[in-house]
Amino acid sequence: MSEAPYARIAGELRRRIATGELAPGDRVPSTRAITQRWGVAMATATKALAVLRQEGLVRAVPGVGTVVADTVPRVRQGRPPSDDPAVRARVVRAAVALADAEGTAGLTMRRVAAELGMPTMSLYRHVANKEQLIALMVDAAFASEPLPTRPPEDWRAALELSAAIQWRLYRAHPWLAASLNLSRPLLVPHGMRHIDWALAALDGLGLDADTRMHAAVTLFGYVRGQAVDTEPEARATRTSGITGEQWMDAQRDRMTALLDQGRLPHFAALAPEADLSPTSLYRFGLTTLLDGLAARVDATTP
Repeated sequence: MSEAPYARIAGELRRRIATGELAPGDRVPSTRAITQRWGVAMATATKALAVLRQEGLVRAVPGVGTVVADTVPRVRQGRPPSDDPAVRARVVRAAVALADAEGTAGLTMRRVAAELGMPTMSLYRHVANKEQLIALMVDAAFASEPLPTRPPEDWRAALELSAAIQWRLYRAHPWLAASLNLSRPLLVPHGMRHIDWALAALDGLGLDADTRMHAAVTLFGYVRGQAVDTEPEARATRTSGITGEQWMDAQRDRMTALLDQGRLPHFAALAPEADLSPTSLYRFGLTTLLDGLAARVDATTP
């Protein structure tokens, strides 16, 4: 997992604050100093300091600049981070609950710490940064509904079962799909288990290794892609108080006027009869994808 430049800079300053190298009241590097030292853009430097302000580690002083906050807990230099699984699990559960309720945009280490009633800096003894926290949250979400120990014997049934579990998880955790990126995949064992499951299901069907791997990753990416609008929809519903169905109902007159122009004749003919939903689109696409894969399997059969 690649760490964003602003997060790396914030992490270094956070370490210096935690160890007492930067004491309460000391000035932290300005945005200009950060751009010069780390070779980053001004926006990146600004974001790094904003993260520390959100965590309550620094504060702005007019005429002085940004300084270390007065009430920052410190740890001894060289003290190893705690690796208490029970505490880390509590942190992850609290973060998942917050993300389920409000999304990940406002998820900060400070907010999670407040939910747990602990100082923000103490979180960093269990989780390195927000990026690692997100990875742990993703893994915990997939772990909450594990694949069965004995898969169906039929390859198609096995892939349908894996896809159904993924779809349920994405619907239960609206932030989950958007937290994944197949170009820069998170190393989350319970999520990767779905890829391994698909590879096992496709073994022995006559498909070459490259086809099996592409099929397994494509299936995983397809389900995620169908679910990626879940978080924006949940956020829009929270902020506006209007559900997706209510929004569509409000657009009905505008849609009718558009279709009456005659520029979309085929859409106009079918739209009134179509009963589209996220789940119906997911199921249609999954069936079509597996039908195509079945054709490949059949082509390998003598």
